Amino acid sequence: MSKADKIFINTCRDILDNGVWDTEFEVRPVWADGTPAHTIKKFCIVNRYNLAEEFPIITLRKTNFEAAVDEILWIWQKKSNNVHDLHSHIWDSWADASGSIGKAYGYQLGVKHKYKEGEFDQVDRVLFDLKHNPQSRRILTNIYNFQDLHEMNLYPCAYSMTFNVAGGKLNAILNQRSQDTLTANNWNVVQYAVLVHMFAQVSGLQAGELVHVISDAHIYDRHIPIVEEVLKNPQYEAPKFWINPEIKNFYDFKVEDFKLTDYKFTPLNKKIEVAI
Repeated sequence: MSKADKIFINTCRDILDNGVWDTEFEVRPVWADGTPAHTIKKFCIVNRYNLAEEFPIITLRKTNFEAAVDEILWIWQKKSNNVHDLHSHIWDSWADASGSIGKAYGYQLGVKHKYKEGEFDQVDRVLFDLKHNPQSRRILTNIYNFQDLHEMNLYPCAYSMTFNVAGGKLNAILNQRSQDTLTANNWNVVQYAVLVHMFAQVSGLQAGELVHVISDAHIYDRHIPIVEEVLKNPQYEAPKFWINPEIKNFYDFKVEDFKLTDYKFTPLNKKIEVAI
């Protein structure tokens, strides 16, 4: 059975069995029909995934692997904030007429900053340090830029990555301020697992551990019946993950350079409505 399945089940059960409802408050998110989208939540859930053991994709339902990879490349490699550079329509609700989501996500990663070694954006600084100073305890990124929040159509949810090299392995912590657990939990885990594999390969390292820290892990009211159904689905072994070993430059990766083999899952024949 996939370890990611077990972690997902434990996370959802913890929220549903021990969480706190926000129904006594006015909330910002709404459903498409204008109804307030209330949640039950747990504070600070921490999950650990050993990427050396298996690839952390759930089999309880399908996670769209190719679309998840496309989005992480859109943010980290293209450093884009325009949905026209993305093949899915995930971000359309937050885009303006030109396709921009404002000074958010990829935009922040592409801003150059001055260091004693020269000017780097946040991604290139990570690549530089992993190559020249892998024992550094300062290899991190942060896109929650308070100066630009007023120009972001959506505040960053997954906002910070901290990288650490130990024993020839690249480990990372993903910090997330808020997460719609049914919709995005495994989606984010898959994306950042791929990202760690990318950084590790081009830096001559092995992928180690991904630690996922979620400040506000919640399940929306309309999602609860779907979650309960998904948690009862069969569990399968994790698929095998392949990353093109020929790629040595971070900016040469394409979606087709990542593949899963023997990915078994239970189809979800329900549409998951996303609160906006």
